[in-house]
Amino acid sequence: MFQKILLLFILLISVQIFSQQNEITIVSWNIQDFGKTKSNHELEQIAEVVRDVDIVAIQEVVSGYGGAQAVAKLSDLLNRKGAKWDYVISDPTNGTKYASERYAFVWKTEHIKIKNRGRLLKELDALIDREPFFLDFYIADKKLILINFHSRPYNKNPEAEIIALTQYMNNNITGFVILAGDFNVDDANPIFDPLKKQGYSSAVTNQKTTLKRACDGFDYRNHAIDNIFYSNTIAKTENGVIDFVRECENLEMARKISDHLPVYLGFKLR
Repeated sequence: MFQKILLLFILLISVQIFSQQNEITIVSWNIQDFGKTKSNHELEQIAEVVRDVDIVAIQEVVSGYGGAQAVAKLSDLLNRKGAKWDYVISDPTNGTKYASERYAFVWKTEHIKIKNRGRLLKELDALIDREPFFLDFYIADKKLILINFHSRPYNKNPEAEIIALTQYMNNNITGFVILAGDFNVDDANPIFDPLKKQGYSSAVTNQKTTLKRACDGFDYRNHAIDNIFYSNTIAKTENGVIDFVRECENLEMARKISDHLPVYLGFKLR
């Protein structure tokens, strides 16, 4: 009996220490055409990029054959790198054949738990082509709500989708909240002002996250459209863009992984 009580005490203390001292890092990444076209070598490179973070929110998972398998392979590769990972994949979004996709979350399980497999926000499918994916994570005794989102292209009025999602969040979601994704709109656009007035901040500001097809001198980045917005109940500890290209000569190979760079946010729950 004493051993059981001691073990329980140690577990409680470890949870308290983790919640007080450790930060969580989330990466959001539009991995272009994430499915059967990704080779084992490319999946290994993706795993190396995200191995040291805690949660990965992925957009543009192929809705047909190969998408779910690619996420499973990525999780398996990460499991071989020193930590235990799990994953969830959304149902296909309700867009057209060429707009439909899946979302995925992949995360380290030691301190992060889930109680369900999440859901697409079907309430928004009339307003948003690729309705967001919603999942509750539990860190110690606190619930973190993650929303994974990929808006329609820049020339198809993604602003209307952002307005619809902002209104939904304002009316329905409170607590520790993170909205991660590819918005196809620069974070400086006034369309984000209502979200910011709700107390949300962007992880990165004026940071280009897409890759050009060819290098222009030393410049291979294009548009600042990927971001992570977090509620004022969350304290940012670090942030940035993970540039796995680094040099122009690497651009062609990098684009085989994705035409987007991942963005990240380190944080603590207040």
